[in-house]
Amino acid sequence: MASSQVPNIMELAAQLRHNARNNPQLALGQLAAITAGVASVPLPQVFAFTVSHCLYNLYLHPLRNYPGPRLWVMTRIPYTLNFFGAKSPWKIRELHTQYGTFVRVAPDIVSVSHPDALNQLQGHRKGKPENPKDPSITWQFRDNIVGVPSKEDHSRLRRVMSHGFSAQSMLEQQPLIQRHVDLLMQRLRERCHQGQPALDVTQWYNWTTFDIVGDLAFGEPFDCLEQASYHPWVSIIFESMVTMSKISMLLRFGPVGKLLAMFIIPRSMAKKMDEHNELSAMKVETRLALETERPDLIGKMVSGSQKLGAEMTRHELVANAGVLIIAGSETTASLLCGATYLLAKNQHILQKLQAEVRSSFNNESEIDLISTQKLKYMQAVLDESLRHFPPALGALPRVIVPEGDHIAGRFVPGGTKLEVGQWALYHNPTYFHKPDEFHPERWLGDVEFKNDALAGVTPFSVGPRNCIGKNLAMSEMRLIMARIVWNFDFTLGPGMDDWYDRCQAYLLWGKPALNILFVPRSAEA
Repeated sequence: MASSQVPNIMELAAQLRHNARNNPQLALGQLAAITAGVASVPLPQVFAFTVSHCLYNLYLHPLRNYPGPRLWVMTRIPYTLNFFGAKSPWKIRELHTQYGTFVRVAPDIVSVSHPDALNQLQGHRKGKPENPKDPSITWQFRDNIVGVPSKEDHSRLRRVMSHGFSAQSMLEQQPLIQRHVDLLMQRLRERCHQGQPALDVTQWYNWTTFDIVGDLAFGEPFDCLEQASYHPWVSIIFESMVTMSKISMLLRFGPVGKLLAMFIIPRSMAKKMDEHNELSAMKVETRLALETERPDLIGKMVSGSQKLGAEMTRHELVANAGVLIIAGSETTASLLCGATYLLAKNQHILQKLQAEVRSSFNNESEIDLISTQKLKYMQAVLDESLRHFPPALGALPRVIVPEGDHIAGRFVPGGTKLEVGQWALYHNPTYFHKPDEFHPERWLGDVEFKNDALAGVTPFSVGPRNCIGKNLAMSEMRLIMARIVWNFDFTLGPGMDDWYDRCQAYLLWGKPALNILFVPRSAEA
């Protein structure tokens, strides 16, 4: 389905529900018209087409020589159901264990588990055309830097936005970030009372990262930390991401999928997505109306546009500010949750990290975005956490250019949707020794892990469309984790041993409560 058609789903769903409330007869007629197109073909012809289609996929399709489960090869239904089951990466790893580096997981989709694959698929290609993103996955981001199809538009947006993510900008933004991290430490100390009660860091990390990115993107925080609760806008984002990723899966089924997508959209979804866009626009307008200069991302985008003569439209400014809220908050919070869980579960590693942090500074005020760069064991802990718990764990397929491409030593036919699942790759025992264990030492030259394909761990993606906010995200993670480790000893709360196993996996993590017992470190320590 062309990306330009996809937004009609929201409009149709909203229209149908509106008519169902106010004019049921009209809604019934609309629904009948939609389903008639699907049901107009006689049943025997439907059966014959289905069988022939499955046989074609098995024996005649250009991907017929790629191994995979026969049912998955014949129809994309198993692949879709696997995704809906919220444990897709585990199953994809299992398939790679059974079938090898390349696995055909749907009629036109191949999963590849190889450390060189991502760079060859979407890295800098030296004059060769770009393997574009799958529009059925990125349609909701088509107007911003994440999903804009045009290579030229993406380059223009990136040049403008890069001003907000430079080293100088980070130094200017540091007081804004530190203020929210200070408040996080204050709130945790107020509530932990020598280890009781356990505190849900899933909430606290989300509140912190949303406040930070709100301040950086729109000139004001969401006051999540101040109120110790979720801002309504944050709830809108949380509730919409899983649904949007499910819709993307259904869109691959063409008209039938479009019909199904309309029925799985919650009644409030269209309204909430409209609210997200309206709030983004309102926040941008409010920020632009400020007369004082602030070193935030909106201000940098505006000044960058003026300097480069590549001005972003107001629509692009709103679209990119909206995506920064998602990309700059949820992913960072997920990594912090994963790292905290892994450290609490592996106390000997936590003690080594505490020793490094607490011996590297004379007092807490010395811990900042710059000083934490010298913490080598901290960086290894975060790198290993990114391998173990990559924030963007879902595969984002690229469509191979028409002439085909060579990926990981094999020719892939043009039009193939090729995906590299980060979690499945990072837990592949072919490339990582003890892949399910947490060992920061693998990043510090330990001979036990000398054959690990560490260069293949690219959680921020690679190539011209890699994450523009990587340096800011890493600095923010180091700062927050260093302050946590400086201030507290901590362990897992009751019933938290299987927290990792209870997480849901879509394009992003669905995280249950992670209850941690914090014991404040005394001021004299």
